Amino acid sequence: MEWGLLRRPTQDLVVSGKKFELGGKRLAPLCWIVPLPPTINGPAHMPNNQKIALITGGSRGLGRNTALHLARRGVDVIVTYLTNEAASKELIDECLANGGKAVALQYDANNIERLDEFAASVQHALATHWNTDRFDFLVNNAGAHAPAPFGEITEADFDRLSNMHFKSVLFLTQKLLPLLNDGGRIVNVSTSMTRHASAGSAAYAAMKGALEVLTRFMAVELGPRGIAVNAVAPGPIATDFFGGAVRDVPQVREFVTANTALGRTGEPDDIGPFIASLLSDDSRWLSGQRLEVSGGIFL
Repeated sequence: MEWGLLRRPTQDLVVSGKKFELGGKRLAPLCWIVPLPPTINGPAHMPNNQKIALITGGSRGLGRNTALHLARRGVDVIVTYLTNEAASKELIDECLANGGKAVALQYDANNIERLDEFAASVQHALATHWNTDRFDFLVNNAGAHAPAPFGEITEADFDRLSNMHFKSVLFLTQKLLPLLNDGGRIVNVSTSMTRHASAGSAAYAAMKGALEVLTRFMAVELGPRGIAVNAVAPGPIATDFFGGAVRDVPQVREFVTANTALGRTGEPDDIGPFIASLLSDDSRWLSGQRLEVSGGIFL
């Protein structure tokens, strides 16, 4: 196992018992020694100057919009889809039309047992399409809702929501750490409902609350590698999420509009550019934050 200093990680630090060596020189014992992430089996690091983002749940909704805005900014993308391969192919074509490179991979955030397989597919895509073994940005966006009033939440839905919105984020990010460049960015997509309560969403919002706590701890522990980690919390957005209610049901749109300070429902174009900006160098000094992008709902 490789080790590093929490305040200044290095691949050159050697720890053996109580001996600390750096560049062949003995060092005095230091505090806060932590193991560096293990490497995935494969070739040595192959440098690549092209920025690459991995977006889970990238074939639809907010993930799709984020991918398009990144492509317009010159960032190549790897997006995942669950079942709708046709939608992912359409997205790839749009990204290519914007001059970028894009790849789609199948991924089920509810299937924790296959994370190793998915991480290997990411590594293969990087080597095949970019001749590298590193990427720069991770957007943990995949998810779904299972609305139910408190008292009727099933254990199956609880486990599914936990897997998609919390457990898979934690363990997938861990699996991908060896592939994520130092100085990279991670964005975890949360919800405005961690601030305000809406009946029928207790389990979903609770998982997102856990995700926001995880975000802060990730920011602390990945900070020594220069990796910034933030959570973006959208309000109701007109997508197919939640059965497309915000997009398609007039009564829902009217309710959201009446309770939003800016006087309308959110659109995907309100979120995708914001996430893209978080991944840019302009946001390099922002980490460990929950950033609500909701138009001021339920203030």
